[in-house]
Amino acid sequence: MGSESVKEKSVSVILLAGGKGKRMGASMPKQYLPLLGQPIALYSFYTFSHMIEVKEIVVVCDPSYRDIFQGCRYSFMGQTTYTFVHCLLIVFDYTKEKIHVDLKFAFPGKERQDSVYSGLQAVDLNSELVCIHDSARPLVTPGDVKKVLKDGWLNGAAVLGVPAKATIKEANSESFVVRTLDRRTLWEMQTPQV
Repeated sequence: MGSESVKEKSVSVILLAGGKGKRMGASMPKQYLPLLGQPIALYSFYTFSHMIEVKEIVVVCDPSYRDIFQGCRYSFMGQTTYTFVHCLLIVFDYTKEKIHVDLKFAFPGKERQDSVYSGLQAVDLNSELVCIHDSARPLVTPGDVKKVLKDGWLNGAAVLGVPAKATIKEANSESFVVRTLDRRTLWEMQTPQV
């Protein structure tokens, strides 16, 4: 694809924030539950919004949650927030400048794939890459995103993943274990997907 680096303002991010979180059984979707005073979805929103490669963020969410994203674009200016999550220091420094990415919204679909499709309909057609991220994954780092963007640029597609740590068993139709899969060949897929 030419250059080995992703250009400034060439990436559209689709931030999936329309899930209902039924399996969790909380009073609201998990991506809006507070984590150290912030809705979970805002952590990845902040990460993407301060990356020079990103030109726009399309938030796929129920219209009743749009104000969370609209309001945060300016409410944290002039603040530095230090957040400790699982022994990981996340630093959000909003003293430098306000967010300079376009913010768009799309309606969520019935299933994840429908929400992705809805987000794709709102993406700027001049974008060179589309980056899809689940907003319920707040700990994505700019470094990880940059690696996935670069791999997506060089290879046509990429996804963030980590080696599987758990022991995975394959079972038959009667729920009897038939074999143990070799974890050295298994990866847990995460997001973003590019």
